[in-house]
Amino acid sequence: MPYRLHQLDRGVEAIMKKFALFVFNGDPMCFIHVLLNAIDMSEKGHEAKIIIEGAATKLIPELEKKANPLHQLWKKARAKGLVEGVCKACSNKMDTIGEVKTLGLPLLEEVLGHPGMARYRDAGFEIITF
Repeated sequence: MPYRLHQLDRGVEAIMKKFALFVFNGDPMCFIHVLLNAIDMSEKGHEAKIIIEGAATKLIPELEKKANPLHQLWKKARAKGLVEGVCKACSNKMDTIGEVKTLGLPLLEEVLGHPGMARYRDAGFEIITF
């Protein structure tokens, strides 16, 4: 079942939704919205997973730098367990696979080296692409 009821602080029941946020765009101004929305969804009781694909895989080393404006959001998303994983084929192509492995981020590769969307749909996730 894709939705579960959960209890809110005010004692009102709400429907918990599941979201898989696939980020392909390597522009930091796009990636900030992925981080903000995943954190917001999680804090509102929804399940959110960030799947990093395409050109976005090149951002990973930059996100780890403390001077990067997105570093704190990245760190918070990782601490909350929101980063599901990184495309193996794309991180290899963007030459960031070493950093991905060093950080211990899961490499996703079930569709010819890329993360598949079908398993998320089958598990009841709404897929959002960036």
